[in-house]
Amino acid sequence: MGTRSLLASAWALDVNTGTSGAPVWTPVKGMTSFKETIESTMEDDSDFDSDGWGSDQVTQRKWKLETEGKRKRDADNDATFIPDPGQQAILDAGNLVGVGSNISIRYYRRDGAPDAWEGSVNVQYGGGGGATTALEPFNFTLGGQGERTAITNPAA
Repeated sequence: MGTRSLLASAWALDVNTGTSGAPVWTPVKGMTSFKETIESTMEDDSDFDSDGWGSDQVTQRKWKLETEGKRKRDADNDATFIPDPGQQAILDAGNLVGVGSNISIRYYRRDGAPDAWEGSVNVQYGGGGGATTALEPFNFTLGGQGERTAITNPAA
């Protein structure tokens, strides 16, 4: 047996539409792109005792998720646009400022891999518009507010 690659499309994103004491994890549907980024701040911690070899130390990390997708409607209701609840929760937070734009999320691999995280994020939402034949897009960046926490993968 050979090895197989993990698919990027295996990622799932849920937003807490409940409270911190009673979370309601609502999936975000329609994603077509998902990118996790961790940025590190490095400081030189070289000293005279290293025989001329330099050294760096991580002093801070920041994380963010960048996601794109298509706005979807409820397939059973063609007359009225009923937005995806997960997308709508992110859009609503993206229209607020200050701590109102912070939401709780969790993201994990649907294939059962152990990669699963939870944290608080700020929302930068974009989307809407396009050509006459285009499907309406959405995009958002979720900027980590402090440390993310490893969780047991809900899909495992």
